Amino acid sequence: MNQQPLVSVIITTKNRERYIKKAIESVLSQTYRNIELIIADGGSTDKTKEVVEFYLKDGRVRYLYKKDKGFAEGRNNGIEISKGKYIAILDSDDFWCDSKKLEKQVRFLEEHPDYVLVGGGAMVLNEEGKECYRVLLPETDEKIRELMLFDCLFPQGTVVFSKKTFKSVGGYCDEELGAVFPEDWKLWLQFGKFGRFYNFQEYFLCYLQGKQGITQYIDRRQRIRCHLRLIKKYRNEYPNFWKAYSFNLASYFYSFFPFQKWLHPVMPKLKNIFFHAQIYQKTQKDDKRQRN
Repeated sequence: MNQQPLVSVIITTKNRERYIKKAIESVLSQTYRNIELIIADGGSTDKTKEVVEFYLKDGRVRYLYKKDKGFAEGRNNGIEISKGKYIAILDSDDFWCDSKKLEKQVRFLEEHPDYVLVGGGAMVLNEEGKECYRVLLPETDEKIRELMLFDCLFPQGTVVFSKKTFKSVGGYCDEELGAVFPEDWKLWLQFGKFGRFYNFQEYFLCYLQGKQGITQYIDRRQRIRCHLRLIKKYRNEYPNFWKAYSFNLASYFYSFFPFQKWLHPVMPKLKNIFFHAQIYQKTQKDDKRQRN
């Protein structure tokens, strides 16, 4: 029997003592056992280190404490010391909700060597842990490429990719506009030059959504301006440039509209219309799937 390839899971964190335990346990409970977990701490001053130390008795877990400029740099640092053939990413305030996530994704990549990036669906939670909505992105390489300029189609905590491809594109890059720059989206756009995309039509991630506030909407405007620059940069690599640019420009003007809290739930519906697919799904009250 062939040895399973090693998967390096990178969790970036900073002052997340409240959440990181659940993130770590969702990794260590995976049915795919040949993993290493690298926790890249960007300079926590709370009790994050104390929480992590409990898990260091598991020989698969490593802890990297290094003050850095942001989570992108932390991921780069973690991947730099990793030993795996494949890389999986997880933020410390999120967690995986499918114990077979890695098993399914690694099997797919091993059977389809022309694919460089695989992802899956996400369930979005509020700060009370209640599910707000679900995101299920396009499945096939053809459909993903059609919509790649509209938005980031791979929630970061769902992905698995080849370390070889990661090194070929130079890793995460966030120096252009700091924390609001979509470094993950840019990375996936670069990956498309090296192979094919796939999204499992299953939910792999529970993603914590922060509170809405005026500062967040200002940051959102800065982020959309970055999106517009990114779309222009890759306009010749992917189709539907003008549709994608118009959609994001409309989103920018929407961010100035009054009554943001009232309008916020409308945006997923508008995205579904633009994408011609039921990507954003309202939570069904009787569906308790894996929230605990």
